[in-house]
Formats: sequence, C-alpha cells, structure tokens
Amino acid sequence: MALPLPPGLTPNEVGFLCEMELVTVIPRQRLEGLELLGGPTERLNPPFPAQLPLWLALLLKRQKRANISPPPWLSPSSLQSILEFETDPRLAGALAPGPDLPESTGVSLPNEPYLKHESLEISSPFIKDSSTSRAQQERLPYHWNELGFLLLTHASDDFEDPDTVRRLLRDLREVRMSKLRKGFKALEAGAGLKVNGVGGMEVAEIRGFVGGVVDGLRKLNQPREDAQKEQEADGQDALGGSGNYQDDDDDMEL
Repeated sequence: MALPLPPGLTPNEVGFLCEMELVTVIPRQRLEGLELLGGPTERLNPPFPAQLPLWLALLLKRQKRANISPPPWLSPSSLQSILEFETDPRLAGALAPGPDLPESTGVSLPNEPYLKHESLEISSPFIKDSSTSRAQQERLPYHWNELGFLLLTHASDDFEDPDTVRRLLRDLREVRMSKLRKGFKALEAGAGLKVNGVGGMEVAEIRGFVGGVVDGLRKLNQPREDAQKEQEADGQDALGGSGNYQDDDDDMEL
C-alpha cells in the first residue's frame, strides 16, 4: 500500500528542479550541442562562454571539461548589499526583491493561445538569465538558496572568495527565515501568509510548519465556533417560541 504523499514539493524535489536552471560555463574542450527534452544545448567552443542547465554544468565540472561562472548576485559585494537590505529596520517584514519580470513580446494566438512560446506568462522560477552571468545584481532568484549550495559544494574553486560567500549565504538564510517566523504570529485559522520574494527552498521548508499551525488553530477554534452556532440556534428558537406564546394569548382573549 502506497503512503500518501505530502502536499507540495519536498526539499529534495526543489533541489532537483533547481538543476534545470541555466548557468554560464567556460568550456575547456569542444563539445557539440546535445539534443535534450528541453531543447538543444549550445555548442561549446573554448574560451567562449555558454549557457547550460546546472546539472550538465556540474557534470562537465566534475569531468574537468568546463568551469562555472557564478552569477553576479553570488558575489560578496552583492550578497552584502542584499543582507543590508534584509536587516534594515525600516524594511522590517519585507524581503529582498527578485529579478524583474520581462515584458511580454508576443501576441497570443486566437485559437491556440498556449502553443506560442512568446505569449506565455513568465513566473519567477522560470525567468531567463536569472542565474547566468547576465543575471541582475542584488536580485535573488527563486532558487537562490539551493543553487548557491550546489555551486559552493561542487565548484567552490570558481569563486574568488568562497568562504565569504558561504558565510553571507548562511547569514542571509537565517535573517530571511527569522522574518518568516515573525510572520507566523499573525496567522489565524483561515488566514494566509504573504510570501512575496520567498525562494523555492524556503517555501518547501515552511509549508509543513505553516500548514500544521493553521490546522491546530482551526481545531482550537472549532469548539468556540460550535458553541457560537448553538447559541445562535437557541436564540432563534427562543424568538420563535415567544411568538407562539403571544399568539396563544391573543387566542385566549378572543
């Protein structure tokens, strides 16, 4: 008998999806493009940079056939600026903004609006160049946490100062999780939590906790709601009964 799956994505699944992000590699050897399910990859021709999925870039890195160029937001200066934004007391409760969404350049087809790629609405996990060398500085993409962890684990020699980057990422994660935990205090049964700017791994980590808190509050408030409904029902019965008594008195006078 199969066990029921938990709602949402697990951290391992989020990390797997992160490997689909495009990163910039500096090839050491020539390599023809590969035909993948998501489309063909770029041809590698040293020393010109190319954009490859993270999983393929890590494979070439382990084979010493390419180096990975970290995105600009993973530099110590950019991470320090983002950390200052997160710790600014004037911006309490606000998270660092993500990359800008590109403007729609296409017109949807009248009969098949979902088949034309240019007409699709782009959401934060699928923004082009959000993790390549052309990424915006001081803008954290959706998979910032897991992408930084993978690059520091398998390609730390491609960073100028990996220890500083690792420390800043750890501090940034702690500050952002602290902000999210403070937001839990406002949760009530049936209420929601604003998650603008929250990354994929952060959503996966807080999903179970938030769901448990809301379910617990709902169970605690259930007896009070039932008692209130009973009081309302008793009040309606009392009003209906008083009307009947009045009618009986009128009949007796007649």
